Amino acid sequence: MLTHHRKPVSLCLVSTDLPLWSVVETAATVYQKERDRFHLLLHEPAIIEKETQVLNTDVQTPLPVALKPRLLWLEISPYRVIMTMQGNGNYSYRHLWEKEMYGISRYWLQSDSLVPPGQLKLRNFTRKLFLKGTPLPEYLRLEYELWSEKLQLGQYVLNLEIHH
Repeated sequence: MLTHHRKPVSLCLVSTDLPLWSVVETAATVYQKERDRFHLLLHEPAIIEKETQVLNTDVQTPLPVALKPRLLWLEISPYRVIMTMQGNGNYSYRHLWEKEMYGISRYWLQSDSLVPPGQLKLRNFTRKLFLKGTPLPEYLRLEYELWSEKLQLGQYVLNLEIHH
């Protein structure tokens, strides 16, 4: 039987060797699929795109543009995590992480032209996958490397806290 719970969450992605850091704090729905399998669904708050300001005070600057919120869907187990982002209209992605294995990170780029969407496919290596909490998950930590062929594109840590 599928059960679900609405919980506040914090999702943080940090690069350990690049100046990259992102935090999302929002509410999510946790679905328990089986004993150790969960789906977590959240809407990332809309990103405000701020255009560069013109130094001339006589020129009116447009208001920031709010983009569509993005839907993040995580499939979580103690051995595998899949994260899919969709819904902002410009790009989407899907990551597959498995403990101490290589996985795939795919990015789809859309444009306004009639050209079909492009796809970028990278590899990731999951060094650590730690899931804590019963009966519902409370904390997930993923440590992974992102690769393009033989070039490492950085080392990352993804932390997910589910507050009860």
